[in-house]
Amino acid sequence: MASLSRKLSSFSLLDGSRALTFSVSILLASLLISEGLEVGSGEDGGDELFPAILRDEAVSRINQLGKISDADGYLERTFLSPGSIRATDLIMSWMQDAGLKTWVDQMGNLHGRTDTVNATAETLLIGSHLDTVVDAGKYDGSLGIICAISALKVLRIKGKLEKLYRPVEVIAFSDEEGVRFQSTFLGSAAIAGILPPTALQISDKSGITVQDVLRENSFEATDESLVWVKYNPKSVWGYVEVHIEQGPVLETLGYPLGVVKGIAGQTRLKVEVSGAQGHAGTVPMLMRQDSMAAAAELIVTLETLCKYPDKLFAYDEQCGFFEKESLAGLVCTVGEISCWPSASNVIPGQVNFTVDIRAIDDEARKSVVSEFSNQVYRKCEQRMVNCTIKHKHDAEAAHCDSELTLQLKHATSSALRKMPSDIHGDVPILMSGAGHDAMAMSHLTKVGMLFVRCRGGISHSPEESVLDDDVWAAGLALLQFLDQHVNQ
Repeated sequence: MASLSRKLSSFSLLDGSRALTFSVSILLASLLISEGLEVGSGEDGGDELFPAILRDEAVSRINQLGKISDADGYLERTFLSPGSIRATDLIMSWMQDAGLKTWVDQMGNLHGRTDTVNATAETLLIGSHLDTVVDAGKYDGSLGIICAISALKVLRIKGKLEKLYRPVEVIAFSDEEGVRFQSTFLGSAAIAGILPPTALQISDKSGITVQDVLRENSFEATDESLVWVKYNPKSVWGYVEVHIEQGPVLETLGYPLGVVKGIAGQTRLKVEVSGAQGHAGTVPMLMRQDSMAAAAELIVTLETLCKYPDKLFAYDEQCGFFEKESLAGLVCTVGEISCWPSASNVIPGQVNFTVDIRAIDDEARKSVVSEFSNQVYRKCEQRMVNCTIKHKHDAEAAHCDSELTLQLKHATSSALRKMPSDIHGDVPILMSGAGHDAMAMSHLTKVGMLFVRCRGGISHSPEESVLDDDVWAAGLALLQFLDQHVNQ
């Protein structure tokens, strides 16, 4: 645990004029605090927009985290990897800079908590994840953590941090993407109390288990230690997450921020197709048991099912079927495929591929999974190959709390009115097709989410990009939201 708690040197400043502006702003803020003055408080009662912290410093920190990787040449941080440990240490130093008390729990989640006059009140949790996919973008996960820390730092500078009438806790979750162990939400599921003890025995491709990795990093990794991580629902007021949209809607609308009304449910499958390995030149086509050809047909079957579900499903609410709107946003993906022996002159004997199915309506999603499974077994029988379907992950759709969503919407509107922009109209309300830690946290408490525009809707890619001013807008919206929880 020593590596998780060591102090780090201060972050490097940006080059050029922005660095000078950033340094002077922070210096002035510090001087004002030492004189007992409140930054941004004047006779007109107006608040400053704090671009030095909510934009310049936040963007600098996102860039710094984007350079902490386990790989050379691209960004990758997985559950409790060396890169994730370094990222945890750095984020911890930023939490302490914002005036938060910090600790790391038994699943590697990093916490930063405020001291308030009403320490026993229900806690507001704000968080996102510090792990990444392979060849990742730098905003996914990190943006939400940094925005939360920045907003709380501004409250400290304004002298309002200790005036919060409920504790606020920022959590950097250790694993959301599930890259290493193919099991998403390890960190947030543990806090929400929905991670079964059997999860400790999940292994990666090298046979190393979650328990092994935890113990390598000086955690106890026992059934009892999972109980310690779990939060009591009665102690939590709600959970808020800021995240890049990972889609093109906000950019299309020309709006930097949007609130989320729900998150699609998700099923992950692994399909294993076993045929007869043979010589590419000597086995007649009509006598082959080709696992690759069978897998190809199954993949196209999945695509057809998800593109045109109306051809296979009836929509009659009176007869017990779901409405057509239930399949709105249905998406299905085969993202990984492997074959054995993988030689150009050999008919593959074994092909495995993954399936990801998502929909807003849980019953509709389950119906798609069931129909696809039936077609898999039928087509495999026709081709005289053996097929096995393994369920790797199931997450129910999560619906955001209407009260919390309304508060976030009002905070966003207020923030954008203060910013130097010509944005007009209502804050967009979106559905999320991507999974987020808020899904797991919805089992613990009410949840709300704020989406931030990203260029081209691109995510899970080094091309992932967010405008600096949109980072600023997100931080300011979160600050406006937190101001609603301050004793005036």
